[in-house]
Amino acid sequence: MRGFFSYIKRNPAFGIGLGMLLFLILFTTVGRLFINPKNAYPLSVMPTQPPSAKYPFGTDVQGRDLLAVMVVGTGMTLEIGAIAGGIGLGVGIVLGFVAGYTGGVLDTVITSIIDVWMSIPSFLILVLVASVFSKVTLGVTEMGLIVGIVSWAGSARAIRAQVLSMRERPFVMMAKLSGEGSFEIIMKELVPNLAPYLVMSLAQSVYGGIQASLGLEALGIGNRANPTMGMTLYYVQYYSALMLGLWWWVIEPIILIIIVLTSLVVTSFGLDEIANPRRMKTV
Repeated sequence: MRGFFSYIKRNPAFGIGLGMLLFLILFTTVGRLFINPKNAYPLSVMPTQPPSAKYPFGTDVQGRDLLAVMVVGTGMTLEIGAIAGGIGLGVGIVLGFVAGYTGGVLDTVITSIIDVWMSIPSFLILVLVASVFSKVTLGVTEMGLIVGIVSWAGSARAIRAQVLSMRERPFVMMAKLSGEGSFEIIMKELVPNLAPYLVMSLAQSVYGGIQASLGLEALGIGNRANPTMGMTLYYVQYYSALMLGLWWWVIEPIILIIIVLTSLVVTSFGLDEIANPRRMKTV
C-alpha cells in the first residue's frame, strides 16, 4: 500500500481518475440505500419542483425523483460502457494479435477489413443497427452489445501495431527457439508485456462506449423507460426543459456525464504512463 500511494504521488492523474471512478461507484451503489429505485421511473404522482429538502435534485415533468434517476441512471450508463468496452476490446485483442503476430495473407485480410470498417462513420452504423432492432426492447445489455460489436476496429488496429513492434524483440525470438508455439508465445510473452496497454485501452473503450450510447439514447434510440443518462438527455429535449425553466433537470445529468467521461479520460492518461515506459517518471 505504501508503494501504491507513493506511485499515486508520482502519477497524480492516475490517482485522480481512480478517485473519480470510486466516487461514481459509491454514488451508484451506496446511493441506492438513500433512494427508492422505483422513483427513477415515471410515476406521475409528484409535481414538478426544484431541488428541496425532500427532493435534493428536484423532480421532472414525469414525476421522477431526479436524485433516484441520477443514482440508477449513472449505474446503467456505466454498465453499458463496460459491456461495450469489454466486447469491443475483446474483439480487437483477438484480431489485433492474430493479424500482428501471424502476418502474411491473414494480416492483409484482417487489416483490409479494419480499414474498410473504419472508413464508414461508426455512428451511422450504430444508428442503422439500432434501428434494425428498434422493435426489440433495447435494455442495458442489448445496448452494450450493439455498441461493442460496432466499436472494435480502432482497438484492433492499435493492438496490431503494438504486436508488430514486439514480435521481433529478443524475448520473442528466444521463445521461438525454445520450441514454444504461436499461441504459447502470445499468451506467455506478448499478453503479459502488453497488459498495461490493454488496461489503458479498456478505459478508452469504455469511454467510447459511453459516448456512443449517449448519442444513440439522446436521439431516442433504446429503452425509453430506462433512466440512463442518455435517455435523461432525450427527455430534457423532448419536454423542452430549458424553455420551461427546469434548469435543474438540465444541469444535473450534464454534470454527471462530465464526471463520468472525465474520470475515464484522466484514468486513461494515468495508465498511459504505466503502459509507455518512456513517460515513466523517476523518483
